[in-house]
Amino acid sequence: MKKELRPVHDAVTCDVCGRTILKGEHTEAYLAPGGHRHQVCDLCAVRAQHSGWIRESAAGDMPHRQPRSEPRRGLFGRMRRRRPEENPQGEMAEMEAEFGSADGSEPLEYEETQAPPPPPRPRSRPKDPRHVRAVPTTAEAKVDRALDLFNGSDHQRTIAGLARTLGPPLVSARPDPGQGSQVSIVVAWELSWYRYRVDLGDEGEPVEMLEKGEEIKQIDDSLRDWNATVDADGRVVAGEGATERGPDG
Repeated sequence: MKKELRPVHDAVTCDVCGRTILKGEHTEAYLAPGGHRHQVCDLCAVRAQHSGWIRESAAGDMPHRQPRSEPRRGLFGRMRRRRPEENPQGEMAEMEAEFGSADGSEPLEYEETQAPPPPPRPRSRPKDPRHVRAVPTTAEAKVDRALDLFNGSDHQRTIAGLARTLGPPLVSARPDPGQGSQVSIVVAWELSWYRYRVDLGDEGEPVEMLEKGEEIKQIDDSLRDWNATVDADGRVVAGEGATERGPDG
């Protein structure tokens, strides 16, 4: 029959220094604020007392403070304890109307008065959230202005990143014949292309991506006039662009 080995005593640690109490050492129970019970060794007794802990054996000798019951004040006494920003005259009139005055006379009747309505606010003209800017008249000026707006947008940074990976793209920038304030910009590689619309009259968000595809032959013939390019800084600039290659170009 096997013998079961058991420890001579359970391991106890000090809740102040964290040290395991050796056999023969003495610990004492302390109560922390909130009633939590802790074991403290003799070496840490002073630190426990400085932390506001008290011996559990001495907790019963401490006097217990009983909550003081305050006698309920009368109606007029409670009214006097109101905050100064409240209206004591209005409350006095309300209580006298319900319970009678302090001298024992009959309740008084007060007429309800309503504050006059505030004067109507003057109407202001509605503000247009879209600010309109002047639109150039010539096609060349429209293209130059559209490229400036495109290079100041987040879309230009996207095109610059693609150009560093895929190489120089084919770029077309031409005014929209149906909308005098809009310019279409197409940026294309062999396996991907993007079409943007630049509204020269919109001062808020003039550049918007309309569509994208994978093959150049998907682009309408009227938008494949490659009259711009991307410079070394990734900006779209007017000028003679690359020549489209391939039988489907």
